[in-house]
Amino acid sequence: MIVTKIEPVTKAKFKVYVEEQFAFVLYKGELSRFHLQEGGSLSEELYTKIKTEIVLKRAKMRAMHLLNDMDRTEGQLRQKLRQNGYPEDIVGQALDYVKSFGYINDENYIRRFVESRMDKKSRKEIYALLCQKGLKGSDVDSIMEEAYAGHTEEDAIRDIIRKKRWNLEAADEKEKQKIYAFLMRKGFRYEDIRQVIQVSVGNA
Repeated sequence: MIVTKIEPVTKAKFKVYVEEQFAFVLYKGELSRFHLQEGGSLSEELYTKIKTEIVLKRAKMRAMHLLNDMDRTEGQLRQKLRQNGYPEDIVGQALDYVKSFGYINDENYIRRFVESRMDKKSRKEIYALLCQKGLKGSDVDSIMEEAYAGHTEEDAIRDIIRKKRWNLEAADEKEKQKIYAFLMRKGFRYEDIRQVIQVSVGNA
């Protein structure tokens, strides 16, 4: 195999292309260690050694670091590793590695995401946020149905009103309109908001 291009990413990191195809990213010292240079030859044995002992090991560590930093979906972690310059086959192996320890579980991620936000956001907004993360379909639908069993949109509106410490009884029409507007931007229906406000004022 021929090293056809070595392209700088930073002063210390370089993209290495083998037979015109992107192979991996290595540090400057590693290029010297393995005697890699443009136009030079690369044996199958050394190619495999670099990918498994250097690049894959680094990708696994990077994946673990990213998950320690914050919860991520499989799709988010895949995208991050791609952005970090890891080739697709290495990304797949690194994902398999962390998944084997249970560090990635999209169902648990969805459940935690929904439960941590259902008292602050509307169901519609939470669903939209999950879709933005590439999570949608039957898993999201079923988990949301389960999470919202016994928890209505009116409950979420009341939670927000309580946390915001809005005094609905003392609020004039202008202030109430601001509250309506805020809650509707959160994805709540006008009728649900009106119902909660009317009941709250009536019980005050």
